[in-house]
Amino acid sequence: MPKKIDHEERKEKILQTALKVFAREGYRDSNLSLIAQECGISRPTIYQYFMDKEEIYYYAVKLVTGRMFSKFALYAWDTTENYIDRINLICTDIMDSASAHEGELTSLVDVMLQMKKEGRDFNAIVLRRTAKLTILFKRLLRAGIKDGDILPCEINKVADHILLLLESCCFQVAFLDTFDMALSKELISNYLEFFKTNPNGNSVIPRL
Repeated sequence: MPKKIDHEERKEKILQTALKVFAREGYRDSNLSLIAQECGISRPTIYQYFMDKEEIYYYAVKLVTGRMFSKFALYAWDTTENYIDRINLICTDIMDSASAHEGELTSLVDVMLQMKKEGRDFNAIVLRRTAKLTILFKRLLRAGIKDGDILPCEINKVADHILLLLESCCFQVAFLDTFDMALSKELISNYLEFFKTNPNGNSVIPRL
C-alpha cells in the first residue's frame, strides 16, 4: 500500500530547503531544479506546490508571520503580566527568532532587494503582514492606558516606534556581524519602561 503523503509537511520541507538554497547560492543563482534535487523530489513535483521562486518567498513570509502571530496572541492576553511586559515579551521573541534564523532572514531580505532592482516590489506583502503586529501593539497600549498600567501617550506613534526598532534589529541581524542583540533588547526594554506606571500611576524612569 503506497505511503500517504502529508502535503503540508512536504510543502514546508520544500520551503525550508529553498531558504537554505537561497542563503547558500543567492536568490538569483537558485532555481527550482536545484531545490528539487536537494529535497529529493522531481521538479514537476515542486510545481504541484509552487509556480516559481517568488511564490516560495511569499509563502515563507506568510508562514513565518502567521506562526508568530498565533504565539503573540497568547502573550498579548496573558493576564499574569502587565501590558508593557507583554509588549516587551513579543519584541524579545521576534528578536530571538530573527537571531535563530539568521541565514533565512538574510536570504529573505536579499530576495526583496534583488526583486526591487528588477522592478518587482514585495513591500506591499511585507506591510500587510507587519500591519497586524502594529495593530496588536496599539490594542495593548490602548488597553494598558485604560487599565492604568501605561501612561497616556500617542498610541499610533509609540506603536510605529516599536516596529521601527524591531525592523532595525532584524535588518542588523541579517547584515551586520557586529550586531549586539543584548544591547538592542535593552534599548527596546528601556524605551517601553518610559510608558510604564508604578502603583501610584507615575512614570517608572528606567536606568539608561
